[in-house]
Amino acid sequence: MSNHQSEHVVRLEKESIQAEIARFLSGHGMRLELVEANHEIPGSFWGDDEAGLIGDCLYARPDTPIHSVLHEACHYLCMDEQRRADLHTNAGGDYDEENAVCYLQILLADEIEGYSSERCMADMDAWGYTFRLGSAKAWFENDAEDARGWLEERGIMG
Repeated sequence: MSNHQSEHVVRLEKESIQAEIARFLSGHGMRLELVEANHEIPGSFWGDDEAGLIGDCLYARPDTPIHSVLHEACHYLCMDEQRRADLHTNAGGDYDEENAVCYLQILLADEIEGYSSERCMADMDAWGYTFRLGSAKAWFENDAEDARGWLEERGIMG
C-alpha cells in the first residue's frame, strides 16, 4: 500500500461489487479485467492498488478502491477516439480535463449500486485528493462550474 491510501475507502473486495462494476463499465463501453490479489495491475499509472487502463479495458484487484476505478473510467469517457485507440497506462489530459474527470466520477458514483456520490467524495478525501475548498464535497457543490462546463462543451453531460 502506498502512503496516501486509506483503509476506510470502499474497495472491490466483494463479488457483488465486482459484478456491479463490470455492469457499470460495460454500459460505458468498457470492460473490467480482475487481477489476482498481490499481482501487479496492468496499465496502472500510479501502481500499488490503483486501477489501470489499456484501451477499453480497466484492470483492478479486489483491493482497488472504487473511486480509483471510477476515476480511470472517467478519463476514458473524457477522451476522444484517437486517445482511446492509443491508451496505455497514461490517460494524459490537462488540468481542466482532470477536474472534469473528478466531477464526472462523483456524478457517476450514483450509478453503482452499493456506492454513491457522497461515499465517493468521502473516499476521495480519505485518499488525499486535494481541492481548493478543502473537500471534494465543497468543491463539487461550490467551485466546480469549470469542470461541469468542460463536460457540457464536449457533450459528455447535458
